[in-house]
Amino acid sequence: MLVLVGGLLLGWSGRAGAAADPLLSRGKAATASSTEGSSYAAGKAFDGNTATRWASAEGKDPQWLRVDLGVNATVSRIKLSWEAAYAKAYRLEVSADGATWTTVAEEKAGNGGTDDWTGLTGKGRYVRMYGTARGTSYGYSLFEMEVYGVTDTPPSPTATPSPTATAPGGAFTVVAAGDIAAQCTASDSACAHPKTAALAQKIDPKFYLTMGDNQYDDARLSDFRAYYDKSWGAFKAKTHPVPGNHETYDPAGSLSGYKAYFGNLAYPQGKSWYSFDEGNWHFVALDSNAFDQSAQIDWLKADLAANTRKCVAAYWHHPLYSSGGHGNDPVSRPVWRILYDARADLVLNGHDHHYERFAPQDPDGKATADGIVEIVGGMGGAEPYPIEQVQPNSQKRISGDYGVLKLELTDSGYGWSFVGTDGKAKDTSPTYSCH
Repeated sequence: MLVLVGGLLLGWSGRAGAAADPLLSRGKAATASSTEGSSYAAGKAFDGNTATRWASAEGKDPQWLRVDLGVNATVSRIKLSWEAAYAKAYRLEVSADGATWTTVAEEKAGNGGTDDWTGLTGKGRYVRMYGTARGTSYGYSLFEMEVYGVTDTPPSPTATPSPTATAPGGAFTVVAAGDIAAQCTASDSACAHPKTAALAQKIDPKFYLTMGDNQYDDARLSDFRAYYDKSWGAFKAKTHPVPGNHETYDPAGSLSGYKAYFGNLAYPQGKSWYSFDEGNWHFVALDSNAFDQSAQIDWLKADLAANTRKCVAAYWHHPLYSSGGHGNDPVSRPVWRILYDARADLVLNGHDHHYERFAPQDPDGKATADGIVEIVGGMGGAEPYPIEQVQPNSQKRISGDYGVLKLELTDSGYGWSFVGTDGKAKDTSPTYSCH
């Protein structure tokens, strides 16, 4: 039996024009509670290709599939095209923040095939299918999940945008840090990552970035669950992570625990590197353990060539420049050259356990106004490293204080503060304009 929430009836046309509302979900960022394997990633259900599909892990309830529409929208229709592994019972839900969900439709006796929900009036940025009972002994699997509706700020019908026009989205805040979860919990007063997590959550940003070494020492799944999940895991759904070198030490295999814990949050495009947009910013998440892989380098060049946003930020673990114990890491130089040629603005790194900001510079370390600004932000909770050899263009260095980066981003520029766990700004950057 199909049941629509709020007294709506299946087949009711809803408001005028609802049936003709545009498709909003095609190609948008997607995540899922689990996947059967890399060939069945969440994004496969939003790629417009009925030959591909998302599939969850087998034999487990509940499971969910979520899409980020990028902006708030009034959702009028959701169409589900099930593979043989269908849901006998599920809810369709919307959310403004990805944390609090409202049910807009519910299925209690599904039989697979195609479920086409019309006449919906849900409002939010995120939409998910939340499966509570499988129709088979397998998992949940969708060839396509299509979300239709109207965004809060639709384009003018008379406007003819330039092919290269950007879509400004206003100012927003991002919290970032690397080198986070030591093997300790809040019961230990010296444990820092619960304190940086409390600070990060209090700031309440649009989303969170992590710059690798999320979990120490060998980043096993059991360690993620025992430590990281007890602190930074509180806002896991709003986190865009990248791996560090410690994620490669897992005895179960390089990045095994990292991938199992974060799932499609870390692999939204099927690889350990990915990109996403917010407002007038393009964010590039890279795996610096694999900078020697041509697949990542080729992808990066193509991704930057296709970007239409004015401002570009990239983040990964190993910094090209650092005054800390690890020092400069030339593995990042070829990536810097690609970013510099694409007029990228900001690079965020971890690895060295201190805070440091650099003046704009080119890949060879020459100060230049059109250069990239680099921040080392490895003060998320791991034991601090001392400053060793101060590098050219280093403007500020702080070692010994735990905290997070609070980034303030606008349609045309940015700035940030390093905020300590006491809530006080330890350093505030200049304000920069995007290239």
